[in-house]
Amino acid sequence: MTTPHPAAPAPETVLAFDVGGTDMKVGLVAGPLDGSPKGRDTDVRDLQRHRTPLDGPNTGDTVTARIAELTAAYRAAHPDAAIAAVGVTVPGIVDEETGTGVYSANLGWRDYPFRDRLTGLVGLPVAFGHDVAMAGEAEFRIGAAAGRTDVLVLVIGTGIAGAVLCDGRRVRGGGFAGEIGHALVPAPDGTLAILESLASAGAIARRYTAATGTVVDGAKAVLELARKNDGAAARVWREAVDALAFNVAQCVSMLGTETVVLGGGLSMAGAALFEPLAARVDELLTFHRRPQFVHAALGENAGLIGSALKARDLLAGVPVG
Repeated sequence: MTTPHPAAPAPETVLAFDVGGTDMKVGLVAGPLDGSPKGRDTDVRDLQRHRTPLDGPNTGDTVTARIAELTAAYRAAHPDAAIAAVGVTVPGIVDEETGTGVYSANLGWRDYPFRDRLTGLVGLPVAFGHDVAMAGEAEFRIGAAAGRTDVLVLVIGTGIAGAVLCDGRRVRGGGFAGEIGHALVPAPDGTLAILESLASAGAIARRYTAATGTVVDGAKAVLELARKNDGAAARVWREAVDALAFNVAQCVSMLGTETVVLGGGLSMAGAALFEPLAARVDELLTFHRRPQFVHAALGENAGLIGSALKARDLLAGVPVG
């Protein structure tokens, strides 16, 4: 008679926060988060969205106080959940080892001790990380890049941010790695410009308006005009693709990137972005392996899921980084 193996213990429940410049998302994560639709969706319980309480240079204090309030509210509303840890992600420059929000231009803090302050406020272990880096980690571990080792995750929206993973590990660079939107690329006039000034969704709309005097409702409108043979729209779109391709080709050349995960609003352009981008990258490379371009799988909750994964790592004793 074969003795059955004991069932694996159920994952501990964590409360995950994803703090943004406008609002913060929060949800209970109790399930295995294995990348399946069930793991991505039904195991994020009581998902809520709240306004981020902005208060200039005091925003660190108001955000941590709000997180503490919401943690207490979730504990009261879900007495059966037995929350074991809290995961928090924030934008800006982040030092994961010390749990510090080093700098956020939009939210006003500098060298703010998030992890220490929150640990005292909520009375639970607190995992802390960068919002896009944690979203990238989630895509790498259970999302579009699962099973890959050398990955570039690009989130292209109003701005551009990213996460870089090499040899199966995320590159942190003291909190400065992944600021891809501020990488220099060739500009159409022969000078240099930062990537997000040419290729973000916001920049595409602004550049079309600057070229034509016509105000448009976002990058999607510019793409639609390009499809209707609007010359200015086609040029602005092509220049955005060229800027992205230069950045990706540099990553492939220097880091051996094999998979590029595209997320954010601009990625919804689908083939209109993916196909010319892949073709232009192919033109820029020589002997290098060509990367595979894939659409982000975890959607707008990727940062929240990454926050939960980091909290689970903390409980499991996984070292930071």
